[in-house]
Amino acid sequence: MGRFIHDKTNGLDYELVGDYYLPCLKAPESPRVGRFGLMYLDNLRNHKRVTYSGLMLSGKLKEQVEIVDCQAEEMFSRLVDRMKQAEGITEQLKTTNQMEWVRRMNSIRNRAEESVLDGIIY
Repeated sequence: MGRFIHDKTNGLDYELVGDYYLPCLKAPESPRVGRFGLMYLDNLRNHKRVTYSGLMLSGKLKEQVEIVDCQAEEMFSRLVDRMKQAEGITEQLKTTNQMEWVRRMNSIRNRAEESVLDGIIY
């Protein structure tokens, strides 16, 4: 491999590659988020470019996406639990009529996701 040097004026490390010294740059770490965080990031990139650029330049994009993802997941879980209680969906229904339980749970999850998307993501 090449030789490394450190430039004190700009704080960067350089590696000798062939006849040239190239800066040793590292790409920023991608946020580790779920589906809601990815939807939020996509919405920022495509529809809120000024906010996206500001967060990116300040180095706070990853943190913001992770916070929004966490909030959205918590809201989704709370909504699903509340809707299950309100509509009387129990484990008893799951054991006696699985298809009805799946149909009703899918309906609840879809409505909860729509609420999260409207309330937090978009």
